[in-house]
Amino acid sequence: MRVHVADHPLIAHKLTYLRDRRTDTPTFRRLADELVTLLAYEATREVRVRPFEIETPVAPTTGIHLASPKPLVVPILRAGLGMLDGMMRMVPTAEVGFVGMVRNEETLEAHTYANRLPDDLEARQCYVLDPMLATGGTLSAAVRFLVDRGADDITAITLLSAPEGIERLQADLSDVDAPVTVVTGAIDERLNDQGYIVPGLGDAGDRLYGVI
Repeated sequence: MRVHVADHPLIAHKLTYLRDRRTDTPTFRRLADELVTLLAYEATREVRVRPFEIETPVAPTTGIHLASPKPLVVPILRAGLGMLDGMMRMVPTAEVGFVGMVRNEETLEAHTYANRLPDDLEARQCYVLDPMLATGGTLSAAVRFLVDRGADDITAITLLSAPEGIERLQADLSDVDAPVTVVTGAIDERLNDQGYIVPGLGDAGDRLYGVI
């Protein structure tokens, strides 16, 4: 598994305001959307393409376009939905699937409660969206869910990650043959006793959509 921290001043700038407890929900949504677009640029460096013949106003030339099958973008409900628009801005022709997962706050284990994915993901490149890689249980379960359906290349995009979550992901997916990459805005210090990233930014879902 490869981990890429997108070290860029604009990413750090937007993360600073996402972390600030004074940032209201509309501003948080806008900043998250902008940040995901920057992270998506980094995450799609290895997106599959093929040659494409065109004619400019001056002469014929060969460019590229996205290969088939198209990449599949998979936000993990519910917080991952807040990252979808920023990702689709970069790859508007990608297809979108959804996985619903919830973390048991006592055991910190993830459980799948819904999915809207093709049954067969053979030879598909998948981009998984989840704001926080905290304990790693949710993202680990989502990646295995996709691999079991045939996905052969998976990139997870997270706003923030914890060292414990990265270690859990590496351990849980050690037997997965498909390449897995994590692209994140930052790796924070640690998890607290409640499984939240420290210093983190709080509960991303609550800050995106409000407390329910």
